Amino acid sequence: MRGLGRYYQLRVRCAGQPNEATGYLVNIKHIDEAVACSVLPYLQRLLGAAGSAATIPMGRLVRSMIQLLQEPLDDAVIGLCLDLTPCYGLMIESRNMNSVIIRQQFEFAAAHRLHASELSDQENRQVFGKCNNPSGHGHNYRLEVVVRAAIDSGGHVAIEAQDLDTLIDQAVIQKLDHQHLNEDVPQFANLNPTVENITMVIHGMIKDQVHRLGLELEEVSVWETDRTVCTYRGR
Repeated sequence: MRGLGRYYQLRVRCAGQPNEATGYLVNIKHIDEAVACSVLPYLQRLLGAAGSAATIPMGRLVRSMIQLLQEPLDDAVIGLCLDLTPCYGLMIESRNMNSVIIRQQFEFAAAHRLHASELSDQENRQVFGKCNNPSGHGHNYRLEVVVRAAIDSGGHVAIEAQDLDTLIDQAVIQKLDHQHLNEDVPQFANLNPTVENITMVIHGMIKDQVHRLGLELEEVSVWETDRTVCTYRGR
């Protein structure tokens, strides 16, 4: 999608019952047409009036985009995602137009050893295999933090991307990056640093700070590999 001076990714989420004859919920061509005829002209007008994409209220932007798509798509749109970078995106839901969901991704590298003190050495080797190597092993972890932020009266989102970036960098990245989790991170002194436990620990490390910024912490996800990811939404 083009409209703010560079290419972005726009994803439209629809819900309903498929048409009995075609099997389609919404014809993908109709989504393309609705975006081309309704959303792109709106973006061009907005950018022309604002003069700079940096000054556009992003809350008002995504709210208006989802509203513009409802009529041409027969009110089937339940969500709209606008990815501004591969690591940062906004989503708005038709059931809650007063807030946006922000998705932001981060990376850190760390070593760990999977070992349960309740099990014998032989049992640990059977359960964890090479991951029980006494010297540990490393991963390049990918972290995704998802928060909900209010849209203020001016259409602005209640937090800037760099504010969330700073919070996660100070609360998580600086404490985990290039560390041996078992040996260097107090939270794992008596906790096996599986991807499940890492995800829950990170959730606990940022929950209160996210709340103090006036945000709701929706979920935390950690990718240990491209095929292994854990998501935690709190108890």
